Amino acid sequence: MKKIFNIDKATEGKARAGVITTDHGEIQTPIFMPVGTVASVKTVHQRELREDIKAQIILGNTYHLYLRPGMEVMEAAGGLHQFMNWQKPILTDSGGFQVFSLADSRKITEEGAKFKSHIDGSYHFISPEISMEIQRKIGADILMAFDECTPYPCEYHQAKKSMEMTHRWLKRCMDWCEENPPIYGHQQYLFPIVQGSTYSDLRKISAEVISEADCAGNAIGGLSVGEPEEEMYRITDEVTDILPKEKPRYLMGVGTPWNILESIGLGIDMMDCVMPTRNARNGMLFTWDGVINIRNEKWKKDFSPLDESGTAFVDFEYSKAYLRHLFVAKEYLGKQIASIHNLAFYLDLVTQARKHILAGDFYEWKNTVVPRLRQRR
Repeated sequence: MKKIFNIDKATEGKARAGVITTDHGEIQTPIFMPVGTVASVKTVHQRELREDIKAQIILGNTYHLYLRPGMEVMEAAGGLHQFMNWQKPILTDSGGFQVFSLADSRKITEEGAKFKSHIDGSYHFISPEISMEIQRKIGADILMAFDECTPYPCEYHQAKKSMEMTHRWLKRCMDWCEENPPIYGHQQYLFPIVQGSTYSDLRKISAEVISEADCAGNAIGGLSVGEPEEEMYRITDEVTDILPKEKPRYLMGVGTPWNILESIGLGIDMMDCVMPTRNARNGMLFTWDGVINIRNEKWKKDFSPLDESGTAFVDFEYSKAYLRHLFVAKEYLGKQIASIHNLAFYLDLVTQARKHILAGDFYEWKNTVVPRLRQRR
């Protein structure tokens, strides 16, 4: 397997700064990936993603893009990069998590998953091979293996059964990719996913199986699904002890700013989450000095800049009072401003983490910053 990851510096702990190389550009790690589920990061233009938020890679979703606009449109466009005019790297979730979330309208068997569309109620089927085929047609730089994500809490026998099927599905994903090369002229790299719920012995087995698969990078799934933070950190720590150091590690669906810094400290290189944009649309802003509920009355006559420590143009062009007014008036511009702010903050967060890893003082910095990030304002 071609090596795509180089470590610039590793700390005395597990945190490291590196570079992932794809045909659509380099990604400096640690990195946060904005979620563009249906070929769009909600309320944000691609130009703002590039120039103001400074996103290096975004995430698309197999399940959603398969349903709409569909693969006929995707292929005619020449893939997702061309369709949405985003020429930097893209990672696609396999659709496994979305199938997991459709608990009342899907059936999972050894062959794959049958599910009912949330759009029109029509029935569809995705197998490991079909997931790979869809991701080939989407054209992402990094493809995720099709897996079964277990809920929390999960009985041991169910977690074990699910993990073992995920491993069998991985073999089918790898075989299909080996037999079917990329179609748009750029390389695509498969990342398998460690499962096993919160059971240490299962996570150890899964991490060893995934490591032996020798793919370009590896992911940890089935966390941030309702378990306590301490459990998420414990499992992440145990898994990163096993996954190969020379390959990027992706912790899926995480999370809050403090989750991100703690995970970086445990050896994670890549993260994604809908939280910055979803919370922004509800008036919640993340800052270096804590979490702001911009709807609160206290901001009604606060004409100071939105965030004097921010990096986005919105942080200085608009006041807290103005943004509060937009939310109270239910103006869409409020959601857009808040989303740009939160995403820019998340990208600044990992940029600063990288700088402190390179400087050799990451853990000291993290332990100072995390309590501030958790404050409520």
